[in-house]
This record gives sequence, structure tokens and C-alpha cells, in this order.
Amino acid sequence: MLSYTLFENKNSTEYVTFVHGAGGSSTIWFKQIREFKKYFNVILLDLRGHGESGKKQNKIFKGNYTFKTVANDVYELLQHLKVEKSHFVGISLGTIVIRQLAEMYPYKVQSMIMGGAIMQMNFRSQILMKLGNLFKNMIPYLLLYKLFAFIIMPKKNHKQSRLMFVNEAKKLYQKEFIRWFKLTTEINPLLKWFRQVELNIPTLYIMGDEDYMFLPAVKKVVESHVKTAQLFIVKNCGHVVNVDNPTAFNQKAIEFLLQKNKPKTKNID
Repeated sequence: MLSYTLFENKNSTEYVTFVHGAGGSSTIWFKQIREFKKYFNVILLDLRGHGESGKKQNKIFKGNYTFKTVANDVYELLQHLKVEKSHFVGISLGTIVIRQLAEMYPYKVQSMIMGGAIMQMNFRSQILMKLGNLFKNMIPYLLLYKLFAFIIMPKKNHKQSRLMFVNEAKKLYQKEFIRWFKLTTEINPLLKWFRQVELNIPTLYIMGDEDYMFLPAVKKVVESHVKTAQLFIVKNCGHVVNVDNPTAFNQKAIEFLLQKNKPKTKNID
């Protein structure tokens, strides 16, 4: 089972589960915990091979990774905690895990907040993935990761996000990096399906206006998923918007979640 931390709120029956991206860990959410736990029970988890979950890797997680198996890890954790339903907050590749979970177990997902969401791989990102797959066994993974982090988050104001992800990636092993990188081979058909199918789950996309690789595709998804999707763009932010501007991210995300929990009332004349 995945390693996790649970912050309980005795005044709330609502849960919010945070899902980090590839190469990161639950520490990526340190600027969210204080605000979210005021209103909700908060679950922080480390995906397989990452953070504390990585320390028990050889004993538990075996075989090739797929987004279905990774999403099922999250489901099994919710079952262990006896959480019937949760809101989910994800960043980067974590948004794909959440969307896959919603596909498999929609009754578990109360709403989705997708930060730095990946909904389509543009030409540049596809070239990066192909180069990565070509050289993943020849070049030290940390060098590849630093290169990808710089290309995805190139500006000076993205530096904190870059450093955080690189520092977390240092905790991975080369073999683990390769297992996760192989997941990229199934991304395109999966994302195509996600763009076409609108689930009946309220979804808020929070994107940085400088997230040039992924923002255009998210705009198109929101335009087509008009029944359930909203988009909030944060100025002067890149891909890891929850780190670049945690105040704006927290405020909008919590506002969205609290609004969804308000009871519906009818006007009486």
C-alpha cells in the first residue's frame, strides 16, 4: 500500500486527496496543507516509487507500471482508510492519475482540481518524450530530468519549482525513473480519450499563464466540457502553479470546493 499522511479535521466529513507528479512526492504540497486542513480532512500520498513509498518499492510494487495500476494504488489507499468519496487535487502527471481513477471509480471522486494539467502532448513535448525513451538507458536519469524541468519551467520565476522537483527526483533510482518513463508510451491514446469523454464530475483546472506546453490544450478541453469544467489562469506562473503562486492556488481551489459543498436551495416567492 502507498505511504500516506492523514490530517484529520473533526469539524468536517469531507476529504481532499493530493496527488503529486512524476519525480515528486507529497512534499510538493507543503504550501497547501495549512489552508486546506482548516476546512477538510487532508490525505497526502506518495505514489509508488516516490517518497516514503519508494522505500518499500522492492517488497510491494512489481512488474510494469500502467496508469491503471497507479490509479488502483490510490483506490486501495482510500479503501484502507474507509473513505467513501474524496475531492482530488493533482499537479502535472498526477492529474492523469486522478483522471484515470475517475474513469475507473467515478463514485470515489467528488470533484477534481487539476493544477498544471496534462491533457495533450504538443509537438515539443512529444519530441522530449521520444528523446527521453531513446536515451533513458544511456544518460543518467537526473541529467534528463534537469533538462526536462528546465524546458517545461524555463523562466526565472519558475526556479523554485524546478529546484523542488529536481531535489525530489534525486531520491529516485535510475531503474525507478525508467519504469515511470515507460508510462509515456501510453499517454497519447489515454489523453485523447480523456479529451473526448466528459465525466459527470465537477472539475477545476488551475493553470499558469506561462505553462506554454500544456495550457492551450486545457483551454480547448474546457471549451468542450462546458457542463463540468472551469478554468482559472494564474498570471506570472508556470507549470507548477501551486508552488509558483500558492496563495492564488489555495484561494481558488478552496473556494471551488466549498461552493460545491453548499446545499442547494430553492427561492420561495
